[in-house]
Amino acid sequence: MLYEIKNENLSVSVAAHGGELRSVKDREGREYLWQGDPDIWKESAPNLFPYIARMTDKTYTFRGETYHMNIHGFLKYMDMELVSCEGDTLVMKLDSSQETKAQYPFDFTVEIRWQLKGKTLEITYCVENKDNKTMYFGIGGHPGFNVPMEAGLAFTDYCLDFGQETQPLRVGMSEDCFVTGKDEPYALREGRYLDLRHDLFDDDAVILCGMPKQVTLTSDEGTRGIRVEYPDMTYLGIWHKPGMEAPYVCIEPWTSLPSRKGVVEDISGQDNLISLEAGAKYENNWSITVTDISRE
Repeated sequence: MLYEIKNENLSVSVAAHGGELRSVKDREGREYLWQGDPDIWKESAPNLFPYIARMTDKTYTFRGETYHMNIHGFLKYMDMELVSCEGDTLVMKLDSSQETKAQYPFDFTVEIRWQLKGKTLEITYCVENKDNKTMYFGIGGHPGFNVPMEAGLAFTDYCLDFGQETQPLRVGMSEDCFVTGKDEPYALREGRYLDLRHDLFDDDAVILCGMPKQVTLTSDEGTRGIRVEYPDMTYLGIWHKPGMEAPYVCIEPWTSLPSRKGVVEDISGQDNLISLEAGAKYENNWSITVTDISRE
């Protein structure tokens, strides 16, 4: 099941399965979102909850009990329930169930709201802890964008522009994509630009922290771009499938990190996870804006 919202500038499609964003088109019909390809990367923009990336042995503990979870949690594998779809706004939710509790021992509701405002798609994650104990989780986005966006351009004509001079850290990761604790400064061209090359991802994702809270996918040779803003996200993953010339890049705002290399985490002690007290609600907003470089 697909749901559509639109305004005078954009039309957006979202699947009930995982609440996955499937299309972002401008009024000329240009598609900005990667459409998925089973030979490259079959997804377009999964939502990540209640864990981001990998757990050692797909395993964690809580209060002495052992649980198992696949990469990026379970939300992306489950159908969400429609709450409302009217005009420029769509809301869906997932409630805890016996299926989720087998992996994650908490009562919760996670709701996602998509709202179009001009050339911007605002995405809001709302998590409600319906349990009588504190719950621990990570949440984030994983949208892939077509690169190039315009005929006649190449992947390497594009860069990520952080909008100001900055000195982010690259989160240290092992070859099998677990946190090592060895973060290092990550150099940007002129302290601001990350030029896209396919070999950037030969060692999998580039994960940054300490970066500005927005980044624009842009090209000096083109007229179209995408800006992603993530004011309350701590980490930014940048990725495409390693070892190939994939025609897309993912810009992934995250609240938390994978587990440490060789450590089966107790999620109540993983310090980058969100802790939400019993009965409390959590909200996080981020956005995707289609930019017209020739007019900005």
